[in-house]
Amino acid sequence: MKPVASLAQTIDTVNEAALFRRRMPGAEREGFAAFIARRHDVPGTYGRLFGLFPEERAQGIRLFTGERVTNAAARHIAGEEACRALLLLNARSTVARHALIDATEDMLTRLGPADAAGPKPDDGQVHWLWPYRGGTYCCGACSVSLWRHLTAGGLDDRDRRLARGLECLATCRKGDGTWRVFPYWYTLSALVEMQIDPVISELRYAAGHCEAALRRKGSSDVYALRRQELARHVMDRVA
Repeated sequence: MKPVASLAQTIDTVNEAALFRRRMPGAEREGFAAFIARRHDVPGTYGRLFGLFPEERAQGIRLFTGERVTNAAARHIAGEEACRALLLLNARSTVARHALIDATEDMLTRLGPADAAGPKPDDGQVHWLWPYRGGTYCCGACSVSLWRHLTAGGLDDRDRRLARGLECLATCRKGDGTWRVFPYWYTLSALVEMQIDPVISELRYAAGHCEAALRRKGSSDVYALRRQELARHVMDRVA
């Protein structure tokens, strides 16, 4: 399989192989890594991460679990997901490794340390994420992309950052198994990969919707198939 002329779809292919535990041959992994590395710090990229193609920036993208995002969120999430994909691919090429190192340094500068909360800005704006800085970023979906990057082994202080992110997520519970501002399925795609104790509480909270998804008739839609596989992973974790 070869990458297509889409950063989002290329990343999705890598993520799907990981979700369904499909092995990618070495040559294929290197090809995908080289494609992603060529998108490092191109025009329109968020910071010095990895950039979408112009058509993707204009139209927005769909997350791995199907939710649509646009504008700066799409650019940031694609950059985080590209870093994650390179970590999953474990490419040997110098170009890919150096691109990942540079992107990581840029993101850590933007993110700050794991205990980066500090005093809330007095600028009249609503800063609902501020107490959880270091473990969240910008918005719900962007925070999830950060968590997925962390769970793949990227950035630093993984457990402290994820614990702070989970504290934020818990405050956003709506009471029906979902969360405010955090997209349900995309959020689950990060939670099932976390290995810290607090995550079990969130998985149990969300499990009812997973049970319902598994009872529905099968669908050939790619996002429905991914969501059902995620639901199986969730139920395995809470069993």
